[in-house]
Parts: sequence; structure tokens; C-alpha cells
Amino acid sequence: MDDQELGFKAGDVIEVMDATNREWWWGRVADGEGWFPASFVRLRVNQDEPSEDELLGTGARETADGGVEVQSSKDQMRTNVINEILSTERDYIKHLRDICEGYVRQCRKRADMFSEEQLRTIFGNIEDIYRCQKAFVKALEQKFNRERPHLSELGACFLEHQADFQIYSEYCNNHPNACVELSRLSKLSKYVYFFEACRLLQKMIDISLDGFLLTPVQKICKYPLQLAELLKYTHPQHRDFKDVEAALHAMRNVAQLINERKRRLENIDKIAQWQSSIEDWEGEDLLVRSSELIYSGELTRVTQPQAKSQHRMFFLFDRQLIYCKKDLLRRDVLYYKGRLDMDSLEVVDVEDGKDRDLHVSVKNAFRLFCGASGDSHLLCARKPEQKQRWLKAFAREREQVRLDQETGFSITELQRKQAMLNASKQQATGKPKVISRPSYLTRQKHPALPTTWPQQQVLVLAEPRRKPSTFWHSISRLAPFRK
Repeated sequence: MDDQELGFKAGDVIEVMDATNREWWWGRVADGEGWFPASFVRLRVNQDEPSEDELLGTGARETADGGVEVQSSKDQMRTNVINEILSTERDYIKHLRDICEGYVRQCRKRADMFSEEQLRTIFGNIEDIYRCQKAFVKALEQKFNRERPHLSELGACFLEHQADFQIYSEYCNNHPNACVELSRLSKLSKYVYFFEACRLLQKMIDISLDGFLLTPVQKICKYPLQLAELLKYTHPQHRDFKDVEAALHAMRNVAQLINERKRRLENIDKIAQWQSSIEDWEGEDLLVRSSELIYSGELTRVTQPQAKSQHRMFFLFDRQLIYCKKDLLRRDVLYYKGRLDMDSLEVVDVEDGKDRDLHVSVKNAFRLFCGASGDSHLLCARKPEQKQRWLKAFAREREQVRLDQETGFSITELQRKQAMLNASKQQATGKPKVISRPSYLTRQKHPALPTTWPQQQVLVLAEPRRKPSTFWHSISRLAPFRK
């Protein structure tokens, strides 16, 4: 998230260089050094992992018949992990309750200051998350074996509630909007005093509301880490092993789904900017139905009745195919010429040779056929490999639409309007939009560390680094944002 923040993954060993602050430490790993939250690591005094024999007996306890039961180090570590899961879950429930009762409830009493739409923007669906988490922690408590904690079977709880965790996707997608709205309200003194009064009334720790609202984003990312740790200390013969293994896979999928949705929402600004650069645009905005550019390239469109050939640039989005004409003099300028609804089209591969309908010889061709109207569109690529790439892209488009329907992904009216507004502003100024970092994520350089930052105010997982893509760069060369 920041140049001064240390990124690391589970299993890394961090050399702690400065631990004077209780919540933020300065450390070093192979890739560099920076600040990291102390609560996300376990302190290892010895640098060598102790063997099973060395730790045998560390988990000894008295049994009911007066004897002594000796736990292996693995069982003891499993007990520690289970205790940590339950402890953090109880703390998280209290945190959600404080937000819902201390802020949301108080804000609803002040209709003169907050509209329902405003509250939805600031708090998202945090009340839904609170209800789901209460049911989840209750299920965990029921599965907890108080006499022999290492025998607790928590994996099934995660599997039973995995569908509920998908509601975090809506919250995470909305979180940037919440930051923007809170940043706007923070400039008005009456809102600053009101939020501070809410915090004091609920007896919450001394951090700002935007810091509290970051916690659910952290939480959903932390589950895979906790389950990976639990699986590490679960014997394959343990009754919970298969469930924990399945739960880890499920929660990784949830985190991946949230990351994918986040990426898609970041792309809608680029799509809006691309649309604003197209001359003579007609019809509804792209974002009304689409949110992903899947493929693009130049194709020859053969039209009836004279079998006229037209060279056009085609852009395949989910649910629609846009085609444009290049300017004769300025080849980097595109003019809108039309669109095709992919939901009503069937892609048909056409063999090289004479086309029966148009009575012309075609090569590297495919047809887009509309069964409802009987219309068809014959398109030709320059090379066979280009044709194959298009056919694969059409298959990906249908798969993308199917996945979006299954997962319920969609762009809200507010997100669409905001993206189009940003694009129009950029078009007017000719300057790239600057995305400012929320003030609570701005950190000072080592060693001057603010002591007011809480450990909650940091994202748990950084997204994996992606190989830089030239996809949008190529598109911008075809249709640059005009100044």
C-alpha cells in the first residue's frame, strides 16, 4: 500500500530492527525493509524450528483420573491457533457491534445530517456482516472442545458459512467510496465533532471512523492465513483435517473473488475514459451493461447486399461488441459505428472458400448469427491465428457473463455515474486523474512513527504482483484521451 510498508507472506522470517512502538515495528526481509503491524507476526526467540522431541511435554495437563496427559508440540500449536481464531473472532464481533451501535444507530437519529444513501455509502452493508459474523462465532463456540482444544473441529464452520462470506465483496467494493465521502465530511467541523462524540459515547479507542471501517477488509483477507496455519498443525488423521483443507480452499476462493471484483471495478474508470475518447458515440453508456474489455483488434466486415468490405476496429466487452472506424488522416482517432448484443448472437466458424449467402470468397472468417431476427454479420481476420484468438475471446466472453450471473457481480448506478463523471472531467482538463491516498494510510518515514496509529489500520494482504500488461496501452494508442 505504501513505499514505507513492508510486504511479506506467511512463512517469511522478518528481522525486527525497531520495536519501540507497541503496534508498528520496523523490520527487514529479503525484498526490503519497512513498517509492519506487530499483531500480524509471531515472535521467534530461537531462529531454528524446535523439533518434535524437544517440545514433547510442553502441553502437559492433568487428566480426570489424576494422571498427566502429554500433548505433542503439534497439538499444542494447534491449540494455540484455535485459541487465536476464537479470540480474534470475539474481538471482531465487539468491533462490529461498536460500529453498528456507536455510529450507524446514532447517525440514523440525525436525519438532518445524513441521508439513507449517505449512510449506505459510508457504512456499506456492515450491519449484514455483523449479523452473519454473530452466527459464525456462535457456530465456532459450539465446535470448540474446552477440555481438549486441539480436538476442536472448526473446519466445518467455515464450510457451512462460506456463502455468507461473499457479502464482504460488496463491502470491499464500496470501501473506496466510503473513504471519499468521509474525507469530504472531515472538512466540515460539525461532522468531525459528531463522529468524535459517537466514539466517546461508545468508549471506543482513539482512532478515526475510517480506520474502524477498514477492519472488515482486513478480516476477510486474514481467514486464509489462519486456516493455513491451522492446517499446518492438523494431523492428516485428525477428524478435522479434510474440512480444514476444504475450508482453506473455499476462503481462498472468497478472497480471490473479492480481489477480482476489486480489479473489475478499478477497470470501469478506464472503460469510461475510453468511451469518452470515441467520436460520435451513440446509444447508452458502455458501463450500463459491460465492465470488462476482453479482446480487441482489426477485422474486415463484409456487408450485404453488394458484399462490400469495411475495415473496422472491434472491441469485445462482456455482453457487447463495439466497432469503430479509423479517421482517414488521424489514424489514432476512432469514430463509433455500431454495436452488437452478444447475448443474442451465436458465433459460427466459417470454412475458407466461397460464402453461400454473399457469393464471395472468404478466408479466416466467422459469422455472428442472431437467431431471433435472422441477421448475420460476416467478419474476416487477416491471419488464421488471429481468427483463433477471436474465437477463444468469444468463448471467454460467454464464460465471463456466466460467472458474473453466478456470483451476482454488477456495477451500481452510483459507480457508473461516478466513472463517467471522472472521465468527462479528465476529458475537459486533459490531465490524468490523481487518486489521493486516504490520510490514515499516509505514513511518515522511519524512524518518526506516529504513536496514534492503531494496528487495525493496515490491509492484511497485498495483492500478488501482476506482470505489467500492454493491453490498455495498446488501446490508448488507438484512441488516446484528447486534450
